[in-house]
Amino acid sequence: MPIIYLSPSTQEGNYYVNGGTEEQYMNLLADKMVPYLDASGIRYVRNTPDMTAASSIAASNAGNYDLHLALHSNAAPEGRYGQVRGVLVFYYPGSQPGQRASTIIANNLKAVYPLPSLVQTRATTAIGEVRRVRAPSAFLELGYHDNPEDAAWIKSSLDAVARNLVLSLTDFFDIPFLAPEASRSGRVDVDWGVLNIRSRPDLNAAILAQAPDGAPLTILNGSGGWYLVNYKGTIGYAKDDFVTLNG
Repeated sequence: MPIIYLSPSTQEGNYYVNGGTEEQYMNLLADKMVPYLDASGIRYVRNTPDMTAASSIAASNAGNYDLHLALHSNAAPEGRYGQVRGVLVFYYPGSQPGQRASTIIANNLKAVYPLPSLVQTRATTAIGEVRRVRAPSAFLELGYHDNPEDAAWIKSSLDAVARNLVLSLTDFFDIPFLAPEASRSGRVDVDWGVLNIRSRPDLNAAILAQAPDGAPLTILNGSGGWYLVNYKGTIGYAKDDFVTLNG
């Protein structure tokens, strides 16, 4: 299953025009993303507010991530304070996965941002979390926090944006988007040796693990004849025909 480095802003000195900071609200957005990430089987490692952009880059580069996702809000240049609106999604030029992820994210955000024509992707080499990370990167500027309308939109739309971003991630990774639900317990029920746990709900997908008959599973979610399961710490998909729910 895919794994991302989730990097909400650590910029506690960037103040919203209507109160609060960029660090505060981008971390709240990341908090809102977590249930959707868990529900869809996307693993993540996340920075912390006491980190910096440099230490976030170092932490990302110390791992092996399928995407580096940076969450920020923007500020207008001097002389245009409060006058600019829009969403920007940055990627590194020449990075096909980064460009593809950024394009999917931008296209989906048009459904929740009130001015969809102002949602754009841009290539850049000027941003460290784009230029210096090893993983493909998508760096989001989710509106302008010095603009009253954008600041209000960010604060009122955290859950909608979180859901939308995870939907984009599932599009990018070609896995189902699944809404959060309570986990259940079950066990493998096969007439032969093992049940294959796969990377996607597809009989041709890579096998991540094999669970013997009777092995306990935690069922995280379900989609189209498949369960998303946790088997001894491995998260993947198993055919629901060969899993029996407990109780």
